[in-house]
Amino acid sequence: MAQVQVEEKVEAKAKPEVKKKKVSIVVFSGDFDKLFAAYVIATGAAASNMDVTMFHTFWGLRALKKDVSTGKSLFGRMIGKIYGGDINKANPSKYGFGGMGRWMFKKMMKSKNVASLPELRQTALDLGVKVYGCQMSMDVMEIPRETMIDEVSDCVGVGFLIEQAQQADFTMFI
Repeated sequence: MAQVQVEEKVEAKAKPEVKKKKVSIVVFSGDFDKLFAAYVIATGAAASNMDVTMFHTFWGLRALKKDVSTGKSLFGRMIGKIYGGDINKANPSKYGFGGMGRWMFKKMMKSKNVASLPELRQTALDLGVKVYGCQMSMDVMEIPRETMIDEVSDCVGVGFLIEQAQQADFTMFI
């Protein structure tokens, strides 16, 4: 009996630990189609049991912003007005047509039972994807933390991204 217990302990120790694969995604674009691609990849990786980190910088911050005005200085308010809006205001990188392209793609996606961009972002969050805002971009564009969605894990610097990328099995820039 004692020998069986020893053998079980040896077998338990002999099994290698399965390390979760990691992916880091830099979200630089705020274009509808590019945000959609980033979140499809993130949800696919998370559904495949991978740890996923998304670092949103510059125009990619749109995916994390609430639909509120931002900016205190003249230039900050101008950027807030010109580029303002949240994930729902993302236009396609081609064929935007002043909002018509966004409307058309939303209609086409709905008719094919494809999740909307906000739904896809929520699915990613529900699957445990960690989303981060680039603090420097937020400072430059005068986007305060309180204007971001509550699910933002943190607002961090490039050092954090580099650390995540070094630990990742692959990194994507979208």
